[in-house]
Amino acid sequence: MTMFRLVVAMTGASGQIYGVRLLQALSARGDVETHLILSESAREIIAQEMDKAPEDIERLASVSYDPQDVGAAIASGSFRTDGMAIVPCSIKTLSGVANSYADNLVVRAADVTLKEGRPLMLAVRETPLHLGHLRLMLRAAELGAIIFPPVPAFYSHPRNLEELVDNTVGRMLARIGIPNDLYETWKGIG
Repeated sequence: MTMFRLVVAMTGASGQIYGVRLLQALSARGDVETHLILSESAREIIAQEMDKAPEDIERLASVSYDPQDVGAAIASGSFRTDGMAIVPCSIKTLSGVANSYADNLVVRAADVTLKEGRPLMLAVRETPLHLGHLRLMLRAAELGAIIFPPVPAFYSHPRNLEELVDNTVGRMLARIGIPNDLYETWKGIG
């Protein structure tokens, strides 16, 4: 069995449920090795938004890292991964990625992902957006990042929050190259 190796980072924005659900889906598979970075802000927001401790989230990953450990394995391009997803991605993290300002492990791992030509997904979680945010997203996209705000789709008629989140997470996983059945593909009208 070929193991897919994905770096997952969760940063300081609302929407921690997306990162948690992504980790839950991946940990249930058995063919994906996850390398998790929880920023300090993410840890605080997890405690505020969810009925979970950050340690519970870390247990979902294969490996977990200190966000300040820029000497970690995932900080080097020689450590082979299949990509990285920052879910949710704060504007601060987006700015670091867009400007190659790697002052922590999240942005360093993202920078390595880009320089090695691997997929980097940024689930930017902010609204409304001002021109500065849009310019940062454009700059990150020009560097090769996939800009994937967690905008819900309603064509599948989600009945509850879990189905809504699963649909978005399923689309994220598919976009980064991990087949899954968390979302319903569009079959056309009629």
